Amino acid sequence: MRSEMQAPGSDHAQAQLRAKDRFGAVLTTSVSVLLVEAGIGMFANFVWEQTQESPPLPYNALMVIAVPFLAAAGAALGALVTVSVIMPPLAAAAWLGRTFSGREAWWWVPAVTATATAPPVLAVAILGETGLLAAFGGWLTAATTLAVPALVARRLLLPNRPPLSGRTMFGRIALYGTLAAVTAFALAGIALYSGIGYVPPRLDAERIAGAYTDGKNGTLVLGPDGKATATRVDTFSYDSIDSFDSFEPDTHECTGTGTWAYDPGDGPYSQQVDVSIESCPVAMDSWSVYGTREHPKLYVFIGDPDSWDLYTLRRN
Repeated sequence: MRSEMQAPGSDHAQAQLRAKDRFGAVLTTSVSVLLVEAGIGMFANFVWEQTQESPPLPYNALMVIAVPFLAAAGAALGALVTVSVIMPPLAAAAWLGRTFSGREAWWWVPAVTATATAPPVLAVAILGETGLLAAFGGWLTAATTLAVPALVARRLLLPNRPPLSGRTMFGRIALYGTLAAVTAFALAGIALYSGIGYVPPRLDAERIAGAYTDGKNGTLVLGPDGKATATRVDTFSYDSIDSFDSFEPDTHECTGTGTWAYDPGDGPYSQQVDVSIESCPVAMDSWSVYGTREHPKLYVFIGDPDSWDLYTLRRN
């Protein structure tokens, strides 16, 4: 007959081990959900950007190379957010449920999260002088973003459910998260295909003619007769070695008279306004078009196109 004996403190050690395993599982689960939310948020933000009045920006190949590094940084940030922002409301929701209703009801999680996020969002809205609708949208987004991983991680803390490891939860989140991301990508494509994205206005020479300003001291007047008059309009060149090395062009002011012509191109994105002023130290070249039919804008890229820096002229 074999007697089973436990060393003093073994129960405490096992309890610590279980607590450590649950902490790791909750951390893995929360970070995984946050990464999925970040991916879906990127699709949503991309669609929103396409609806805004802006020129088409060039594709930046460096973003593809940076994806693994961004994912690693996102995981580290997700771990920090989980420990400092998600776990405390999760524990508070469990305590409130047991105290006031006798059980850990799931709806305590979004209630506590919404309450905890309200003060910082309100403070940001006041400091940034944000409108009421934008502040409400920011609060709803923040509360939902934090409540979803908390609700998923809550499954690991329920005593009457079979225990799940962090690896198992990661596999499930990877599967369902991929399906959610693919669905979000498809919905984004459908939305853009349906025509909600911004398209530059289709103009003509009559609508292009007018006085444009850069918001500082530069003005460009395009007369209906094809005459162009520039006053302190910025032009850009790579005259020095430093400008080549840093992709920061040298800026020259253009003042003088010349001619202009409108080129409709093959579509709204390819229409150009060609301005020729011989007295300028640097050729003005061609200006692209965006804005609206009532308020068109002309722009050129400054330096490296991947930097997305624009010099814009707005019609008065």
